Amino acid sequence: MSLRNRELASLLAVGLITGCGFASVYIARRQVVSASSLTYGIFFLCLYLAAHLVTRRTVPHADPYLLPLGGLLTAIGVTEIYRINPGDALRQSYWIVVGVAVFATTLVLLRRDYRRLESYKYVSGITAVGLLALPALPVIGQTVNGSRLWVHAGGLQFQPGEIAKLALIVFLAGYLREKREVLAQGRLKDLGPLLAVWGAAMLILVETGDLGSALLFFGIFLAVLYIATGRALFVGAGVALFAAGGLIAYDTIDRVRLRVTIWLHPWTDHAVYCAQNGKLELRQNCASYQLVKSLYSIGAGHFGGTGLGEGTFTLTNGAPVIPDLKTDFIFSALSQELGLIGIAAFLLVYMVFALRGFRAAMTVDDGFSKLLAAGLTFGFVLQTFIIVGGVVRIIPLTGITLPFVSYGGSSIVANFVLLAGLLLVSNRAQSRQLS
Repeated sequence: MSLRNRELASLLAVGLITGCGFASVYIARRQVVSASSLTYGIFFLCLYLAAHLVTRRTVPHADPYLLPLGGLLTAIGVTEIYRINPGDALRQSYWIVVGVAVFATTLVLLRRDYRRLESYKYVSGITAVGLLALPALPVIGQTVNGSRLWVHAGGLQFQPGEIAKLALIVFLAGYLREKREVLAQGRLKDLGPLLAVWGAAMLILVETGDLGSALLFFGIFLAVLYIATGRALFVGAGVALFAAGGLIAYDTIDRVRLRVTIWLHPWTDHAVYCAQNGKLELRQNCASYQLVKSLYSIGAGHFGGTGLGEGTFTLTNGAPVIPDLKTDFIFSALSQELGLIGIAAFLLVYMVFALRGFRAAMTVDDGFSKLLAAGLTFGFVLQTFIIVGGVVRIIPLTGITLPFVSYGGSSIVANFVLLAGLLLVSNRAQSRQLS
């Protein structure tokens, strides 16, 4: 079976799974079986068949499993969002259509040679810093849950950090491909432009309070630097600087101190000061309320889960048990309804996506492509780890999205561009092997 036919067969399986998932949720909500429950499954199948036709024409030798894996993750996400709020699922579906359109456009525009992006590495670096600075501007910048990371222009609200992440990876891949030999020899002066762009990005992220993205950008920077140079010294120095910066941030930034305190001590036996109402409350009823309810939700899933549509996410008065469930805590909702077995399989989808991405990086023959694919894949993996690790209390909780799954248009579009980038690199790697 050819690569594209494997992709097509996998997409048909994803469409079937999507239809079954929506039927399960619809039956749980309405207690009836209806043809309308299959609407989303048919919609997803048609949408991804269109994406498949574009990949067949533009990247015929690309990895056949990346697009189906991305499709499966988006299907799981929109199914759970539909279970939480059908109106939000409809809006998320619109953004998925936009994401697929941007995905197709990216493949068409860069199908001949995406490596020309290397010529715009400095433009990409400046663009990344500029995008990160947008939320800090007055009027258009918006603060949500203590972080100033949204831009509101007209009727459109988006998170520019998602696109900035991709621009920064292009800059790192281009610059480090050019300077990797001298950097490997320890010429620190060549780190100047690299540190300037990275430092500016970090300062802006700390200023806007987007600490989750700061950790993500820092991790991507260190990973691509290590892949390019092979020098563990750079990674060690980076980790030491991060540790020192973390201690300083803990002592000087109230938001960081609160996140660490919630992480280490989410429950208290005695009342503590609650900033939300100015009273003394148990911490689990105030600052750590979301995290504690999230952990209870995960535990309620046990091994087999409650079943799609059968989870308990609202109180008797209709108020949500876990605020921001469709965004920061959608992993908790999935854990309750899928159980340990189901959520483990869900995480395996991310692992297979990472495997295919790193495989493309290892098999392609030029330095820029290797660094680009490795950076995109590592960024995808690290973002998944940060949000899942925060929800299950491995690391302090940060407010970033779960790739392809969480509600949000900016994240969906950025992840489809990331997917297109990996397909382009994979297509080049396979084409060179066949020639």
